This record gives sequence, structure tokens and C-alpha cells, in this order.
Amino acid sequence: MNHHSKTGRHARTRTHQDADGQASPRPAAAPAGPAGNGRHQRTNGTPRKRITWLFDRFASAVARATGSPPAFGCAVLIIVLWAAAGPWAGFSEVWQLVVNTGTTIITFLMVFLIQQNQNKDSRALHVKLDELLMAMKGASEKLVDIEDMDEEELDAIAEHYRSLAQARRSRN
Repeated sequence: MNHHSKTGRHARTRTHQDADGQASPRPAAAPAGPAGNGRHQRTNGTPRKRITWLFDRFASAVARATGSPPAFGCAVLIIVLWAAAGPWAGFSEVWQLVVNTGTTIITFLMVFLIQQNQNKDSRALHVKLDELLMAMKGASEKLVDIEDMDEEELDAIAEHYRSLAQARRSRN
């Protein structure tokens, strides 16, 4: 795939038709939706893409909802009610198992939803940084897609930039 278009923009390009029917390059990561909308809207596609899109929407909605003060308040209320039910339940093993099982299941499922959102945020951030790198004169194009390098390569590049920073500080 092409990493750089002639306009200097970061783009793994593919063509699409604009409103005038002209083919023009567009970043591969650009959302497929109505022109000017800026939001990804699922139209016709493979069932796998639809499931991925639905999961992404679901994960985003759950993350927004569970990261809110009302959700935290509900969680605290549930724990308070569970603790208050302790004497009534005789602080039995079943009483303890209810909260242990419930929190374990919720935590297990939330890990996947949080990871989905984290992956998406990370990809979006990398694309934005790549765009900035490609737009800046003098910026190293070697840093575009650096996140795909292995740990050893990343360490070498990080050390190179630490050395540059130290040299610049010592000059000042």
C-alpha cells in the first residue's frame, strides 16, 4: 500500500468517488459513510464487518455508560444493599458467592469492552500523529507506523531521540 500521497498527506490510499464522480485518494482508515458526516455508518457489507461495527458501537456505549457518575453510584448502591443483606442471609457462603461471582463476571466482560475502546483510541491517535508527521517539513518519515516495529527497534529509536535531546540540552 502507498504510505504517502503526492500531496504530502499520510495516506494508505485507495480511491473513492467524490460528489462530482471524480476518483480521488482517501485514507484507508477514513470512515465509510455519507459525505461530510464525519461518522462511521454501516451500510451494506459482510456479516463479519457488521458484527465488528456493532461490537464497536456496543463497547463505546457501555464504556460511556459505565464510566459515568450514575453508574458508579449504582455500583456502590448494589454493594451497600448486598452488605445490608448480610445479617439477613447469615453471612453465608451463598451470600459471599453472589457478590464474588457477580463482580468476577462483570470484570471479565468489561476487560474486553475496555480493551476494544483502548485499541480504537490508540489507532486513532497513531493516525493523527502520522498525519502531523507527514505534514511537518523536516519530520522523520521513519516514525510513521513506528507502532508496528518490534520492541528492539523501538528501543533503538527511543535511545536515538534521547541522545538527540541530551545533545540539544547540553548546547543550550
